[in-house]
Amino acid sequence: MATPQDVLPPSGPPPLSRTPLSKTPAAEAETLTGPPATPSSPADLAAPAAPADPPADAPPADAPVVARRRPWQWVSAAAALLLLAMAVNSVVRNKAFQWDVVGAYFTSTSVLDGLVLTLWLTAATLSLGFVLGTVLATMRLSGNPVLRTLSWGYIWLFRSTPPLVQLLFFFNIGALYPTLGLGIPFGPEFITFRTVNLLGPTLTAVIGLTLLEAAYAAEVVRGGILSVDRGQLEAAQALGLGRGRVLRRIVIPQAMRSIVPTAGNMLISALKGTSIVSVLAVSDLLYSVQLVYNQTYQVIPMLVVATIWYLVVTTVLSVGQYYVERHYARGATREGLPPTPLQRARAGLLRLQRRADAEEAR
Repeated sequence: MATPQDVLPPSGPPPLSRTPLSKTPAAEAETLTGPPATPSSPADLAAPAAPADPPADAPPADAPVVARRRPWQWVSAAAALLLLAMAVNSVVRNKAFQWDVVGAYFTSTSVLDGLVLTLWLTAATLSLGFVLGTVLATMRLSGNPVLRTLSWGYIWLFRSTPPLVQLLFFFNIGALYPTLGLGIPFGPEFITFRTVNLLGPTLTAVIGLTLLEAAYAAEVVRGGILSVDRGQLEAAQALGLGRGRVLRRIVIPQAMRSIVPTAGNMLISALKGTSIVSVLAVSDLLYSVQLVYNQTYQVIPMLVVATIWYLVVTTVLSVGQYYVERHYARGATREGLPPTPLQRARAGLLRLQRRADAEEAR
């Protein structure tokens, strides 16, 4: 017979369940690999863990970085320098150029007088051409359809005909209009003058080249004005700025960034284009050279004289164009303007001097 002590549960903690508990990944790893080793001394605690061995194909840590070799660049550069040396050698050592004659006539009075007239024609025609071209560009951008049509017709006419044909046409204007006058259309004339006595060779060259340059300058100015963001003009109008101030402070400074490069090309083209006035017996640089070789029969050296002077003047104009472009490009980028060739040369000389000083200090 069971006693009450047999019915009551035994005192103390309940017995552990025999159901296996799920192990964590760390516990499973410990079961497979054994318990972690405990450090036997304080030195073991302070010692860092040993780094893992690098792969067998990995480069050493102190290996220098070598740029990729491009042998064909050196081959092409050497071939180009070889061709340049051959061309220079053929020019310098060719006796047909007669460099002594070139040196004798390079600064002669007749050649310098022709050079001065060429520079004057270039400055006069380009200045007057841009003044007239600005008027034509304003007419082209106006809201008046008559002004737009007249401006477009002028540009179309003078850009479609060769410059030499235009000069010859103006030179023979007396055959079409012996007299010109001012007065009432289909009525009396108040002032009349003969075109034969009025238009000489030099004046004809100035008029013809000016009208030609105006057609191209009109498109250059119009493109520069259209390059200005329309939103800036609207913002200026919202601030109540006048038209003149908007034109001076907003339109022109930004339009010049687009106008100057093309205007520089026009300037160089106008300088070379003045050579066509030699057909009108205008004593420009080319005509002065022609007068000399017609007397001495030294055609090649005199043409070399004209070529060198054109190269000198165009180089000076190109340098001036570079600095004018830098002036109007200020603030166009956040990085600032790149250094000029003179600044780069100075920086290179300074680096060489520092390197020489460092070698002397050693």
